[in-house]
Amino acid sequence: MRGIRLIAAFLALAFSGSAPADPPFAPPAAGERIVYRGATLIDGTGAAPRPDMAVITNGERIEAVLPAARLTLETTNGARVADLRGRFLLPGLIDSHQHRATPPGREEAERQMRRDIRHGVTAARIMADDIRQIAELARAARAGEIAGPDLAFAALVAGRSFFADPRVAAVSAGYEPGEAPWAQAIDAETNLPLAIARARGTGASAIKIYADLPADLVRRIAAEAHRQGLMVWAHFMVFPATPAEVIAAGPDSVSHTCYGAYQAVPNPPRTYGERFPIDPAPFASGDDARMAALFRRMRERGILLDATLTVYREIERRGANGAAPHCTLDLAARLTAQAHRAGVLISAGTDADAPPGEEYPSLFGEMELLVRRAGFTPLEAISAATRIGAMTMGKGREMGVIAPNYLANMVVLARDPTEDIANMRSVLFTVKRGRRFDRVGQVRR
Repeated sequence: MRGIRLIAAFLALAFSGSAPADPPFAPPAAGERIVYRGATLIDGTGAAPRPDMAVITNGERIEAVLPAARLTLETTNGARVADLRGRFLLPGLIDSHQHRATPPGREEAERQMRRDIRHGVTAARIMADDIRQIAELARAARAGEIAGPDLAFAALVAGRSFFADPRVAAVSAGYEPGEAPWAQAIDAETNLPLAIARARGTGASAIKIYADLPADLVRRIAAEAHRQGLMVWAHFMVFPATPAEVIAAGPDSVSHTCYGAYQAVPNPPRTYGERFPIDPAPFASGDDARMAALFRRMRERGILLDATLTVYREIERRGANGAAPHCTLDLAARLTAQAHRAGVLISAGTDADAPPGEEYPSLFGEMELLVRRAGFTPLEAISAATRIGAMTMGKGREMGVIAPNYLANMVVLARDPTEDIANMRSVLFTVKRGRRFDRVGQVRR
């Protein structure tokens, strides 16, 4: 009888007609309109800042962008108004290279995501992790159950020899290394359509081609992933596949500028584990002709570069387990600057989290490195962390720019970042999908 009463109570609750409470960070409903007026608008496209602008949001989307002087009673009727005079309004920032579950675990991942969202980072590209954890974090952030950026993530493929790497065991608990659908070992005998379909079934947006694969397999993997509707995110060198062979395979983006330098090195490493320090001397006199040819092919094919200067800085700071790093920050910045001059579109990805005690996420340091070490203007660095970051995720038509019909992803600054990129560190609040997140204190509903 007690069991029957419990079932009856459950059914009564389930069909009582009472609506569940909205998740605490859910986007506002369509029809909820806010007018952000008076700010200087930096729209992410690289265009000059426009003073005294207004952005009208409706639910999770941007409804209109216009000079504040053109606002009328009709356009503001029923809307809340946020006075942003003296402030600077930018698109939400995007970190195009993060890892959120290799591990740290759910609690640490959520802490990092909270720091991101409260400092303007509204989206991030997750470059291979335990996708079981990442998919749940992405779902919870998208539903508004937790405070954090939207996440797009990749399933990893690599040659069988790579799967001795201890990180693989960390992300594949419950599977033999190389057998998890999100971290698969590939060789000449692999059924590629099936392998890519397994990866696609994890909810991944892309295949990340990591290491220890020959050029022919890189090409076949990229072609099959594209056939099945997935993006292709690759390391700039896949060992033994050279940077030129990776570019010839047609990925959507490549990561880590310095891996590209192996194209200009005699006898480059044959496996990921054999990486050796790159001599910077041949690159010191100016633009390298061998790299120029590589960057020209990237520009012609529209392949994006995820430079990750931050990770080279962090390797220098922390040391590389006692071994000499394969690349220095100076060389990475020099090559990134050459790629930039060649017209390659470069995103702001970090591949290294700021320590827990630091207030701002590492993306702000990446933008500063792009300006101070790689010759970007502040506006170009902002585009790298907004419009081009959205392109790396395949979201260039709904994120990364402040324009009508785009997601209402924005960040408000107290100081002008075009005067000094360090002024990015003056965040007042973030808007993600129309929901406001304050930098300090409680998140506003």
